[in-house]
Amino acid sequence: MKQKVFAELIGTAMLLISVIGSGIMGVALAQGNDAITLLANAIATGCMLFVIITILGHISGAHFNPAVSLAFFLRGELSAAMLGFFVLAQVMGGVLGVWAAHVMFDLPVLQISQTMHRTGGAQWFSEIIATLGLLFVIFGGLRARPDAVPKLVAIYITGAYWFTSSTSFANPAVTFARGWSDTFAGIYPGHIAIFIVMQLVAVVIGHFSLKALLGK
Repeated sequence: MKQKVFAELIGTAMLLISVIGSGIMGVALAQGNDAITLLANAIATGCMLFVIITILGHISGAHFNPAVSLAFFLRGELSAAMLGFFVLAQVMGGVLGVWAAHVMFDLPVLQISQTMHRTGGAQWFSEIIATLGLLFVIFGGLRARPDAVPKLVAIYITGAYWFTSSTSFANPAVTFARGWSDTFAGIYPGHIAIFIVMQLVAVVIGHFSLKALLGK
């Protein structure tokens, strides 16, 4: 159990390092071109997802996301105790990853995001779609081609940065952690709660719809 929980902490930390670090680097190099910054952000995140899912998947299942862990719990494939431990590790790992990225770029470790544009009905709905899509990719991939799941998730998230207005957070731990980085990838803490609610709504919808589509 300790090994699984540690894998979730480390994997989520590495995911946030890629999200925050690539955003910082993108801003530094793109000279105000947000499209290039977002492209760098998306590619780096997709690459990191492929790596951490491939390496840690056999240890913990490579959730790195409370929404994914909750989905496995609802399917009876994760105990309530492990769900609690996983979520705690994911949240802690996410914050540690944010802090590590700040240290790498010589920024103040403790920050509060002032990014105010991540709100509104369109972005809230986007979080439902983004999270549903992620669950579809994971559980559909496990049913069709388990060995391809790392690639499928990496490709999906890279694309979802671009086809959702919210840039596809789709992860409560990532959403919470990004509130503590006043950088390109940040989200104002006052806007975090509704993003997480939408992600959890998607888990409930996905539980029933994917069960009907894919079976147990």
